[in-house]
This record gives sequence, structure tokens and C-alpha cells, in this order.
Amino acid sequence: MPHLLEALNPQQREAVELTEGPLLVLAGAGSGKTRVITYRIAHLIDSRDVAAQGILAVTFTNKAADQMKERVAKLLSRELTGWPEISTFHSFCVRVLRRHIGRLGVSRNFSIYDEDDQQRVMKSSIEELGLGEMMLSPRAAVARVSYAKNRGVSPEELYRQAADPEKEKVALLYERYEKKLRQAQALDFDDLLLKTVHLFSAVPEVADEYNRKFRYVLVDEYQDTNRIQYQLIRQLTQAHENLCVVGDEDQSIYRWRGADIENILRFEKDYPAARIIRLEQNYRSTQLILDAATAVVERNVARKGKTLWSDRGHGEKAGLFEAHDAEEEGLFVASRISQELAADGDRNFAVLYRTNAQSRVFEEVLRRSGTSYRVVGGFSFYSRAEIRNALAYARLASNPRDSAAFLRIVNTPPRGIGETTLNVLEALARKRNLTLLEALGHELSDCPDVLSPRAMKALENFHRLVQELAQDRERLRMGEFFSRLLERSGYLEMLRAEKSPEAQDRLENLQELVNAAAEAEERGQPLADFLAHAALVSDADDYDERARVTLMTVHSAKGLEFSTVFLVGLEEGLFPHKLSLEDEAGIEEERRLCYVGMTRAKDRLALTWARQRRAYGLEGAEASRPSRFLGEIPEELLEPLGWLETGPKPRTTWENALNSVGSVSRYLKERGRPPRGIVPSRPAAGPRSQAQRRWKLGSRVRHPTYGIGTVLECEGEGDDTKLTVSFPGYGKKKLAERYAPLEKV
Repeated sequence: MPHLLEALNPQQREAVELTEGPLLVLAGAGSGKTRVITYRIAHLIDSRDVAAQGILAVTFTNKAADQMKERVAKLLSRELTGWPEISTFHSFCVRVLRRHIGRLGVSRNFSIYDEDDQQRVMKSSIEELGLGEMMLSPRAAVARVSYAKNRGVSPEELYRQAADPEKEKVALLYERYEKKLRQAQALDFDDLLLKTVHLFSAVPEVADEYNRKFRYVLVDEYQDTNRIQYQLIRQLTQAHENLCVVGDEDQSIYRWRGADIENILRFEKDYPAARIIRLEQNYRSTQLILDAATAVVERNVARKGKTLWSDRGHGEKAGLFEAHDAEEEGLFVASRISQELAADGDRNFAVLYRTNAQSRVFEEVLRRSGTSYRVVGGFSFYSRAEIRNALAYARLASNPRDSAAFLRIVNTPPRGIGETTLNVLEALARKRNLTLLEALGHELSDCPDVLSPRAMKALENFHRLVQELAQDRERLRMGEFFSRLLERSGYLEMLRAEKSPEAQDRLENLQELVNAAAEAEERGQPLADFLAHAALVSDADDYDERARVTLMTVHSAKGLEFSTVFLVGLEEGLFPHKLSLEDEAGIEEERRLCYVGMTRAKDRLALTWARQRRAYGLEGAEASRPSRFLGEIPEELLEPLGWLETGPKPRTTWENALNSVGSVSRYLKERGRPPRGIVPSRPAAGPRSQAQRRWKLGSRVRHPTYGIGTVLECEGEGDDTKLTVSFPGYGKKKLAERYAPLEKV
């Protein structure tokens, strides 16, 4: 083993050899954290004679766990009689519960419910409680319950915290859902963690057994742990504290899943004897790329700090391209990729965007240019379920005989038109040789004894909706038509009611579909041609395993690397996302996300933004503001990018592209935004400000997400006013008055 340690740099080697006591390894992007974990396991076994069975390493994905196992096996110099426990959190908990869950009164032969099972149970719970009017889908309700479980909140606690009737209904659903799981002797994925933590708390001797068994515990991606995983790790290391956690607070980007960055930030408080080792040598990127990324993330307050360096040379500065609009942004990226591929066919490229909806423009321009690509982390734009559903409405409004479109949307969103009702309708249509829509319009009176009054009413309403949409198709512009059908169908209302990140993603995709329809009409494309285009574009056409171009969200890109990265859509409200603007914690997470995107680049990094972007199908477009993150990068680390001489030059000329770096800086300065990031506002001296008079300390306010809270502090004035509010169950939140949808109670 000693000769293997020679392959490590000094900081990696120190992290491997420091085996006793608590250790926090702050592993910067591309610094070789997996190497540290695997070498540490091998070192414990080979050099410290630790029994392999006494080592536990937990991570988040089966892929990561399998990779660790393979690497450890290659490093070990001898065959083992046992093997270290290397697994995901959930797999580890399953093994614990199979042995001991009987102590909690649950059968050891419990079932594990997957996502489909969970949604079926939730659907049944919604129906039993008569809560179909909530416009909350089973998927969304499961997500709400999962979020509560990951925070360790019981149904009773959730009910007590509820600030409005809707949240009370969610708590009732949670209670009924849990009852059904107990009746079925089943656990969902969140229960695997919760029940293990409960077991260790309720039966201390079981926790003691695992403390004795695993004398060395390693945790990967510690910044992504949630409250329950944090408690589990604490329980497993009470007796010895031989805990090594590896993570990077600057890459904590999953708050919306329940990840708590405070777990890594407070490690030394939890373990006063802890040592900290920083892995700062980056093996991926060139120095100038690292400097630009660091300039962004170092503006965050919630971080421990590190300075990444590379021995790959200075490399090229990050490029900045200022596009006229989203179409030009897409054309520029496609043009650059074509040029670089022609020069070096072995390079690989990533186009990284903040939201899935942004992929549409890049898919279309790459397809037109003949450049093969693949979409990672989701379906291509026109294959997404919500897009196909919206297109099905348009198809049926255009072609009443389209039975496939009819069946796809007749109960989407849910209208109370079930399988039995559809079977009756299809039988009637076959008997009378009618289409489904024709049967719906003329023959329902023939079967009042078969269909319930509720089903009859639902079918009549749907028929009326399709007729109205057919009229809208004739008189409205295409973008307005799609906007109208999404509203009239109730589809947008359903997604808005879900209030989940997934629903927000679908809403943004539908808004982009409206934009695509409006753009198609501007090009003179009729609705029939637009629908044909959407139908002919399939995933099979897009996916190419050999493709050198990958399209994905920044979240999906974490852990990956590419020769050239285009980080696109760097505008206020888009990146940082509009939903993050109301509190500083949200802005800091967006800043970390930007850092993650920038550090995916090995050799070249291009940052792009558009001066205007179409907003939800409106004629024309709205002016955009460059992202504050662009203003946080020193000008000397950026170079302007223009159109290559052989490429098209739609609107931006080389000359005004040369000024794009300076124009971003001037733009931010002229509008009062500090180009180096947000300066924390200071309490105003002297008389109380208008904001302080408006938001009195101790006053009660309502927030749509956090419920009712109490104002603890008010600072700043005008657009810089910030409120500190305490919300039961959520803690203190610092909110920007300008963005936070607060109302006095």
C-alpha cells in the first residue's frame, strides 16, 4: 500500500492516512474526492489491519457505490474473507431493518413501495378523503409528504404547522397515506431512513450494535445530506467518532430535495475534535476557468472557503457572448460547436441551462445544422409528457376524428372521467360507427342508465371545451391559441396547484411551447405544419450514443466534465431563477449552481446571455438583464466572443460583441447593482425608514410556501429592504421584500 500512496498529492495522502477521529475533507470540484475515499478504505484494510467488515461507506447512488467497490478491489493487495459495507443510505437501512424492524412492531418481510406504488396509495387516499377538488395530483401529494418526512415532520406536526386549509388537507392526506402503508406492512423510500433513525433512538442496544460493528464510517457528498441522514450518521458514530465525511459546500445544490448545507458547515461544532483538510488541486480545468468560477462562488457567505488551483496551465479566459435573443443565442452556440468539431472531432461539448424548457431552441438549431446531440436527464422537448398533452389538445381541436388525442387528454387534467365511462363511450362509438368526439356530442342521452350524472356532466363539459378550442383555433394567433387552451383545459391550474419543483419545470416547458408556436407563426408556419413538425421530432431521431454534444440542466451535469462548456441563459430571473430571488439562501444556492456549471469545463468555457427573451408567447419580447453572476467575474477574466468569420452573423456584429464584457459591467453599475455581487444591507441610522414602519417587529405575515410567520427584523430601504421572518417548522428566513410575496395577517 505505501507505494500506492505515492500516487496521491500531499493533501489527498494526509486525508487517507489520518484515520482516527472525525475528519472533514473539503473536496473542491475536480479534486479527486472518490480517490480519497477508496484509497482510505484500502489503507485501513491493508496498512492498519482494520477488519474489512468494520468499515461502512455510504453514498447517494448505486452507480457511485459500485464504482467505489471496483476501485477498492483493484487497490487491495490481498483477497478478503469479508468485505467493507459500501452502499447507498437506503440499501444500508434496508439491511438494518430486515434484521431489527420487528422491534418496532413491523414485519421483517415488509414491502418496499416504489414511486408507482406510492402514487397509487396516494390516489386512493385522495379519493377516500374526497379531496379531488384540491387539484393536487398524487405525484405532487407524494412529493409534499416526502419533503415532510425528510425534515422529520410527522402528520400531526404538519397539521399543527398548517397555515391554511390547503396545508391542513395535505397533512390529512399524509396521515391517511401512512395508515395505508401500515395496513400493507409497507415502507416507502423515505421510511427506510426514518424507521432506521427511529429504531436506533427507540432501541439503543441496536444502535450500540452497529457502533461496535462499524468502527470506521465514511460519507460521500456530505453536503447533500438531509436532516434524517444527518441524524443517522450521528447515531452510527456516537461510540467512536471515527467519521470521515467528504464534500464541498460550494456544490450544495439540492436544497429543493431537502439537502441541508448546514450539515457540512457545522461539522466542527458537532465534532469539536474534527480536523479539516482541503483538497484544492483541480485535475479537470485550466486556471483561468477556475479563477472565474471562484470569483462567483466566493461572494457567498455560507461557505468555508477554498482556493482551487490547476497545473494544467492558465488556459483560455472564459468567453462572454451577448445575444440579441434566444434564437441568436442558439445559433451562436451551434455555429461555435460546428467550427470546433471541424477542427477537432474528438472534443466533446455540453450546453448547460438552468431549466429544461431552454433546451427547445438548442435542439432545433442543432437539428437544423445536422449536428447530432443527446439530451441527458430527461426527454427531448417535444417528447415530454406535458408537451405531448398540450399538442394533443391542439390536434383534437384541429381534427375531431383524432381518437388517440381524445383518449390522451379526456381525463388530463383529472375530470372524473374514468375507465368505466370511457369503455361505455367507446362501445357506443363502435356501435354507431362514430368517432369518440361525435359519440360524445350526440349520443349521451341514449345511455343515462349506464353513466352516472357526474360522468355525464364531465363528458358534456369536455365536449364543450373541445368545441370552444376549435373556435379559438380559427380566430386566434397560434401563440394565443396555445396559451388559451392551456388555461381553459385546467392544465396550468393543475400544475400551479402542485407547487413542486417538478411542476414548475413542466410549467416552464409549456410556456416555452407557447413561445415556439408564436415563433412558428412569425415564420409563416400554419398550425398543421407546426403539429406535424412536433410529431416528426422523436427521441430516436435525437439520441446518438456517439454524439459529441450533450444538452442538460446544470443540476444534471454535476460530477461530469466536458472539453467545452456553454453555460447559457445567464439573465436575472432565469439564472438566478426567479423563484430564488426572494431570499438570500436561494440566491446563494443559485450562485453555487453557477459555480458547478462553470467547473464542468476542462479547456473552454463560454457564458451567454440574451438582451431580450420572449415571455410566454407574447408578441415581441421582454428586455432581459444580465445575470448578477456575470458582474461578479472580474473583467480581466473574461473575453468577448463574436461570430466566426465563416459563421452566420444574424444580429450581433463582431464590433458590438467586442464590447459585451464592458457593457455587462456598465449595465449593472448604471442600475445600481454592484458588479461584485450583493452587498449586505446595513441598518439605516437615524429615524425609522418607511419599510420599518410598514413591517413592524412582531407583526404577523403570510407567505405562500412557509405559511404564517413573525417579523423579527427589518433592514434596508426601497428595493434593498430585507425582512427576517420566523416561520414555524421552517425556522428563520431572510426575505427580500421586493420579491417575497408577503401579506400582512
